[in-house]
Amino acid sequence: MGVLLLFGGAGCAHKPARASVPAPPAPAAPSAPAVPPERALAPGTYVERGVASWYGAPFHGRQSSSGEIFDMNRFVAAHRTLPFGSIVRVTNLNNGKHTEVRIIDRGPFIEGRLIDLSLAAAHAIDMVGTGVAPVRVELVSSTSPLTGAFSVQVGAFQQRKNADRLRADLSRRYPVFVQDYAAPAGRLYRVRVGRLATQQAAEHFAAQLTRERGFHNTFVVRLDGLQ
Repeated sequence: MGVLLLFGGAGCAHKPARASVPAPPAPAAPSAPAVPPERALAPGTYVERGVASWYGAPFHGRQSSSGEIFDMNRFVAAHRTLPFGSIVRVTNLNNGKHTEVRIIDRGPFIEGRLIDLSLAAAHAIDMVGTGVAPVRVELVSSTSPLTGAFSVQVGAFQQRKNADRLRADLSRRYPVFVQDYAAPAGRLYRVRVGRLATQQAAEHFAAQLTRERGFHNTFVVRLDGLQ
C-alpha cells in the first residue's frame, strides 16, 4: 500500500450495536457551515463556538481514548483538548436546543470540527439528520485543570514505516513521537510534534509548522497519560 497521509478521522474506535441506527452522513456531504471562533472568557473557563458532528456505530462498544468503553446511547463526546471527565453544555445554534455531555475521547480529527457527540447527544439537540451543526460549547465542570501538555498532530498514516519516515525528518529540529490508534477501518499511526505547556503555545507552534513546513489541517491535541 502506498503512502496515505490522512488529516482527519474519528476520535475513537468501536463495534456496531444496532443495524437500525443510522450512520453519520458520508464525508462527501456538503461542508459544515463556517462559525466564527469564540475563545475562553476568563481564566478557568471555556466557551467556544464551532461545528459539531456525531458518531455511533461502528464505534459503539469500543475503547475510547480515555480507556472508557464508548456507548453511543450515553451522553458523552470527543474533544481534542478538554480534560477527560469534563462536563460541557452543547447548544445547537440552529434551534437553541442544548444538552450536557462528558468528555471521554479525543477528536474529531477533521478540519473545522470542534466536538464529536454520541448518537444520544446528537438526538437531544436534533442534529442526527444533518450530521453536523454549528454549536456553542461551554465548560460546566472539570475535575482537572485546563492547563496541561499539548502537542500538534501533523498527519496520520496506515503504515508505520511512513509515519517513522516523517518522524525522522522532523526530529532533526523538533521533538516528535508516533502514537498508534486502532481505528475501525484499521490501525493508524499519528505523527505528533512538540510538548507544550499551554494550548495557546501549541496553536502558535501549529502556525509555525504551517509556515515553515507547509503542513495543513494540523490539530492541537491534549497529551494524556504516558503520551
